[in-house]
Amino acid sequence: MKFSPYVTDLLKQKSNKDFRLSADCEYLALDIESVTGEHIGVNTLKRLLGFINDEREPRISTLDVIARYLGFDNWDVLSVYDSRSNSSFESSAEEIRVSDLTVGQVIQISYLPDRQIEIQYLGANRFCVQKSVNSKLRADDEITITHIVQGYPLLVSEVIREGKSLGSFTAGKAQGIRFKILN
Repeated sequence: MKFSPYVTDLLKQKSNKDFRLSADCEYLALDIESVTGEHIGVNTLKRLLGFINDEREPRISTLDVIARYLGFDNWDVLSVYDSRSNSSFESSAEEIRVSDLTVGQVIQISYLPDRQIEIQYLGANRFCVQKSVNSKLRADDEITITHIVQGYPLLVSEVIREGKSLGSFTAGKAQGIRFKILN
């Protein structure tokens, strides 16, 4: 098995590596362990990223660790997003492709029980939290997001607060989120 382009892109974004060199897999293994506290072998990552040709299927526990590293609850949840990213439609009223946004656009996101954030697009998949009501995110947090999908959790691959990375964040895990583009 080899990772899909979607999962590979998420790993590139999270690790800040391009995966052009097999040595990048060593860095990724260390980063995964530092974030999750769980070890994945370098050769396993090389297989999953296509540096080693091998048709062996990875253990689901390995895939779950990778999903948690990326901010998902488990591989099954990540697979739902992966299948959406491979769908044939170009755009949907229920999905915001961050790459289609214009710098300065503001999006309001709400999720249960009574949480709401407003985020302003900065470019390059980055947003600044403008307003936060009952959320763990705070005004002025800088967050990184690639997709915003109605009815699905909001997956933030990184939160930066006062210049310090707090890691990933997931909002609306139980019921998903609702969004509205304000401008």
